[in-house]
Amino acid sequence: MTISFEGQAVVITGAGGGLGRAYALDIAQRGGMVVVNDLGGSTTGLGDEASASFADRVVDEIREKGGKAVANYDSVASPEGGQAINQAALDNFGRIDAVVANAGNMRHGEFEDLSFEDLNALLSVHVGGSWNVAQAAWPHMKRQGYGRMVFTTSSGGTLGNAHLAAYGAAKGGIMGLMHGLAEAGEPHGIVCNALMPNAMSRMTSNIQPGELGENPWAAKLGQYFDPRYTAGLVSFLASKDCTTHHGIYSALGGRIGRAFIGICHGIADDQPLDAEAIAANWTAINNDAAGYGIPANNTDEFRIVAELRGVKI
Repeated sequence: MTISFEGQAVVITGAGGGLGRAYALDIAQRGGMVVVNDLGGSTTGLGDEASASFADRVVDEIREKGGKAVANYDSVASPEGGQAINQAALDNFGRIDAVVANAGNMRHGEFEDLSFEDLNALLSVHVGGSWNVAQAAWPHMKRQGYGRMVFTTSSGGTLGNAHLAAYGAAKGGIMGLMHGLAEAGEPHGIVCNALMPNAMSRMTSNIQPGELGENPWAAKLGQYFDPRYTAGLVSFLASKDCTTHHGIYSALGGRIGRAFIGICHGIADDQPLDAEAIAANWTAINNDAAGYGIPANNTDEFRIVAELRGVKI
């Protein structure tokens, strides 16, 4: 199988460096027409003036190799920006086939030192930005009966990190957005997935060792933090060959693997379980070795529990 994007237009946000740049180069090499979006501002969202140079450099790289790309400098953090980013694809390529919502910002620290403004700054770019670019592309994908949405969550959101409370909250929100759009998009041929990348980028380069807690394994896996170890996953998820939806995929240490939400079978009773009964059965409630379900969506959890309880439809 050869993954190809010939005749397809792909919007990639935050594509002026790091992971986004790697995605843009790989998809363009596969024949895709790429909108390289990058505001070019500070990775925290504070201080630096926006710069067109980040997106321009990547566009130049793609064109020098014979590919097709156009730069866009709008912010994902507003609906108007999301519309303008997608309009760049329509104006230059006449279509939108895939959106890779990669743009992000970073603020980290002790929970008591983070502010509500820090949280809002991250939510507006990560969750709001993903929402804005996806919503702007959605009507075009529905009309053509085809689309691919690739969202960027993080183990900071799905698994947690003591120094990433605000960042993790934003990334967890993206996971919820992806699951909702996977359900909404399925009848229209729009496939939605997310990835949890682990790579060096402009956003992570200023984080000092130990600032996110002790992690002796990170240095041992250092060579795998090259964004190219994640690029292939994104190219597949954004392609017509990917028909799986609702997926969250981790790229870490050269390994690609699916992450999922499982719910233990636990215990059940026909009478309400009081706190004492819960305490007495706490081991069984937490015992994944006794079996668990992986719901496909929230309705599917009802099915799983109903079958366990012997309820017939």
